[in-house]
Amino acid sequence: MRFYVLIAVIFFMAAGASEADSADRTQSVRDIYTLGSGDRVKVTVYGETDLSGVFEVSGAGTLAYPLIGDVEAGGKTISELEKKIVAKLANGYLRKPRVSIEVTNYRPFYILGEVKRPGSYAYVEGMKIVNAVAMSGGFTYRARKQNFLVRRAGAPKDSETEAKPDDLLYPGDVIRVPERFF
Repeated sequence: MRFYVLIAVIFFMAAGASEADSADRTQSVRDIYTLGSGDRVKVTVYGETDLSGVFEVSGAGTLAYPLIGDVEAGGKTISELEKKIVAKLANGYLRKPRVSIEVTNYRPFYILGEVKRPGSYAYVEGMKIVNAVAMSGGFTYRARKQNFLVRRAGAPKDSETEAKPDDLLYPGDVIRVPERFF
């Protein structure tokens, strides 16, 4: 009897952990991705259609927002930007503003090296490195097909990390497909 109870407890703990993991993955997109120049966001202020709209992050990393002026968005996560807009709107404009933000257009990613058409391409959410290679026309005959070098958006120029074909890609990333030696 104790054995079955133990199995049931382990099963329910594993089920709870997988739910928590999926919640972490959902939350992580909003809390990990940082906005940058070229991103376009849809800001919705509930009950205030004049304050809702689509805004683009400028080269200086700001949103030109009605009433409150420029809002610093570059380097901020979506959640941080929501809090910043709520705080500014609550400071003399609205009583309890409820703000929701979603990214409508991500900045492009870049791929170079041993691919047929290196360049910049539109990012699609959930994209993997293998998808980026396919968008760029595939590999050249000299390409190393299993290991890539990726510099994440906002990282220093000399900070490339190795990546595999199934690794996730993020907006603004630079992928380099190296040449193989044999």
